[in-house]
Amino acid sequence: MRTFSVPKLQALLVLLYLFLGFEGVRCSVSYDRKSLIINGQRRILISGSIHYPRSTPDMWEDLIRKAKDGGLDVIETYVFWNGHEPSPGNYNFDGRYDLVRFIKTVQQVGLYAHLRIGPYVCAEWNFGGLPVWLKYVPGISFRTDNEPFKAAMQGFMQKIVQMMKDERLFASQGGPIILAQIENEYGPESKALGAAGHAYVSWAAKMAVGLDTGVPWVMCKEDDAPDPVINACNGFYCDTFSPNKPYKPKMWTEAWSGWFTEFGGTIYERPVEDLAFAVARFIQMGGSFVNYYMYHGGTNFGRTAGGPFITTSYDYDAPIDEYGLIRQPKYGHLKELHQAIKQCEPALLSSDPTITSLGTYQRAHVFSSGPVCAAFLSNSNSKSAARVTFRSRHYNLPPWSISILPDCKNDVFNTAKVKVPTSQTQMLSSNSLFLSWETYDEDISSLEEASRITAVGLFEQINITRDSSDYLWYMTSVDISSSESLLRGGRKPTLSVQSAGHALHVFINGQFSGSAFGTRESRGFTFNGPVNLRAGTNRIALLSIAVGLPNVGLHYETWNTGILGPVLLDGLDEGKKDLTWQKWSYQVGLKGEMMNLISPTGVSAVDWLPESLATQTQRPLSWHKTYFDAPEGEEPLALDLRSMGKGQVWVNGQSIGRYWMNFANGKCDSCSYSGTFRPPKCQSGCGQPTQRWYHVPRSWLKPTRNFLVIFEELGGDVSQISLVKRLMSA
Repeated sequence: MRTFSVPKLQALLVLLYLFLGFEGVRCSVSYDRKSLIINGQRRILISGSIHYPRSTPDMWEDLIRKAKDGGLDVIETYVFWNGHEPSPGNYNFDGRYDLVRFIKTVQQVGLYAHLRIGPYVCAEWNFGGLPVWLKYVPGISFRTDNEPFKAAMQGFMQKIVQMMKDERLFASQGGPIILAQIENEYGPESKALGAAGHAYVSWAAKMAVGLDTGVPWVMCKEDDAPDPVINACNGFYCDTFSPNKPYKPKMWTEAWSGWFTEFGGTIYERPVEDLAFAVARFIQMGGSFVNYYMYHGGTNFGRTAGGPFITTSYDYDAPIDEYGLIRQPKYGHLKELHQAIKQCEPALLSSDPTITSLGTYQRAHVFSSGPVCAAFLSNSNSKSAARVTFRSRHYNLPPWSISILPDCKNDVFNTAKVKVPTSQTQMLSSNSLFLSWETYDEDISSLEEASRITAVGLFEQINITRDSSDYLWYMTSVDISSSESLLRGGRKPTLSVQSAGHALHVFINGQFSGSAFGTRESRGFTFNGPVNLRAGTNRIALLSIAVGLPNVGLHYETWNTGILGPVLLDGLDEGKKDLTWQKWSYQVGLKGEMMNLISPTGVSAVDWLPESLATQTQRPLSWHKTYFDAPEGEEPLALDLRSMGKGQVWVNGQSIGRYWMNFANGKCDSCSYSGTFRPPKCQSGCGQPTQRWYHVPRSWLKPTRNFLVIFEELGGDVSQISLVKRLMSA
C-alpha cells in the first residue's frame, strides 16, 4: 500500500481543494452589524456584476477569472425571467441563459455568487426582465399587492431556487451562492403605492425567506425591508447610507462604475479616481460589501435592450469592456484599491471608526483594536490639495481623495494617484472580406391582402404584437376625387400622425414619405410631412417600430406604444380629414421575418438580387445578405456599420441586436475627476454615432462561410460594412 508523508498529503489536499473550488465545502452564512459572516468569520467582500445573457458561455470563465485577478470575491448577477420563460410554462436555460453553468463557472474559478432573482431587474433590459405575456394575465397589476402577480412571481422564484438547490449551489449546500435578492429598487414604487406597496414588500420578504435557501436575503433601495432581509444601497455614492436596523451590515449592491447609453446620446465615462474615492468613503464609514455595477457590462444581444432606445452595447465604462478586454486604468487602479482595503480587513471588522478632524475638509477615520490599526485620511475638497499631519507624520492628499494606511503609518494607496497606464482601444481591419452582397426589398405592395386583423380605430402596438416583433404595420386608405385642387398643381396635403412611440416610417402608395422618432425621455412624437396623393384610392401604410420596451417606472406595463392617433390629413378641399376612426388593417412583423430570411435554411424563400443590380443604394426596408470567413486570431470582433442607417443584424441566425447610426448630441467638455459625479459631467462621442461597432462573438462563427443578414429600415451602403478586430493596448 502506497503511503504519503504529511507534507505530501497536505499538498494533495490543497490541490484537491483548488480543483474542486468551493464544491462540497458547506458554508454557514449569516450577518451582524459589521459584515456578512461566512463560517464564523466576518468578511469584507468586493463584488462585481456580470450578467450571463450579456456575454456568451465561452466568455464566462475568462471574464470571471479577470474579475478574480482584479481582487473580486463575489460575482453578482440578475436572473432574467423573460429570457427563461418566454411563454407560460416554456422554459429556456440553454446557451446564454444557462444559469446553472454560469454559477458553476463562478464556483470553479473560486468566487462566491450573489443571485439577484428579483424577478424584476430593471437593468435597461427589455420590460425590466418581466415577460410580456405576464401583462395579459387576467386581473394582473405589476409589483403591488396583487394576487395574480404574486402567484406568478412566487412560481418563478420557486423554480429558480429549486433549480439552484437541485444543483447544490447555495453556500449552505456547499455551493458558491452566499446571498440572494428579492425584488429590486422598489423604494420609489413602495412610497407611491402606500399601503399596497408596503404589503407587497412584506409579502415578498416573507415568501423569499420561506424558500429556505440557507443564505441571507437582501432588498436594494428599500428602506423598510422587513427582518431578516437586509436593505442595501444603490448609487454613485453610498457613504451616508445606513441600514434600517443597527444589527444589519452596511451593503452597497450597486456602485455604478459608469452609465448606460441610449441611441442619440453621448457615452458617459466615470473617472476611476472618483469611483475609487466613493468606494473608499463607503468603507471608511463602516461599509463591508461593495458591488460594482457593472464590472463587465456586455452586449444587449437580440431585442433584449430596454429603455426604450437603450443601445445594443451595454459597455457601462466598466473595468472589463463590452468585448471582455481589460480597461485601464479603471481595472488596475481598482485592483490596487482592493488590495489596500484587504490589508485593512482585520482592523475594519474588529472596531468602529474614530473620526478626527485634520482640517476644514480633511478627516481621519481610524480603526484600531489591539495590535491592528488602519486609517483612512480623506480630503473632500474638490478643488484644493491638502497637507495634513496624522500621528506626527505628514501626508499629502490630492483634491477629492482618500489615502489608505493599513498600519496607521504607511500610505499604500491614494484614490486620486493613478499609477496604471491608460489603455488605448483600436478597431483594426480583420482582413476578412465579404463575398458579394445580395438584396431583397421588403414587399409592401400586398400588405393589406396578408393582414389578418381589421378593425375600426387604432390599436396599441404591444397588445397586437405581444412583442413578437419590433414592427407593426397600420394600414388604411383614403379616396381622392379627381376634382381635388392638389391634383392640379396645388399644395401637397400634410399627413399628421401622433404616436406613443417609438419610431415611425410612412409609406403612401408604396412610396417612402418620411420618418419620425421619439427619445428615451420623450417616447411619444408626431410625424408631420407632405404626402403625394393621386386620384382614386390611396393606400397609407404606417410602420410603427418599438425600440425596446420600458424597464422602469410605476406600472410601466400600462404604458402605451404605437400609433394611437389622431391621424389627420390636412390640405384637402374639404379641409382637415380625420383618419383615426376609419377602418384600419394590421400586420405584425415584416415579411422577411415571417419567411425567416435570417436563417441559412430560410434564405431561399425569396429571389435575391445582386447588390450591383439594385436600382438605388438608399432603399428603405431592404434585406441584405452575404457570407464571410472567420478571421484568424482570438481578438474580439465587431461589425463597423457606420455606413448604415437603422435596423437589425444577424450572424448565422443569431441576432447581434439593433443598430442605429443616431448621432450623439451632448456636451463633451474636459472632465475633472474631482467633485460629485453625475453622468452628464463626463461625456464623449459628441457628433458621432452613439454606437458604430457591434460585437460579433467568435463562438457564433464557423471557420468558413458565415451567413450575415442585415435588415435596413432607412437605407444604407452595405459595401462599406467591414468586420474589425478590437485591440486594447497600453
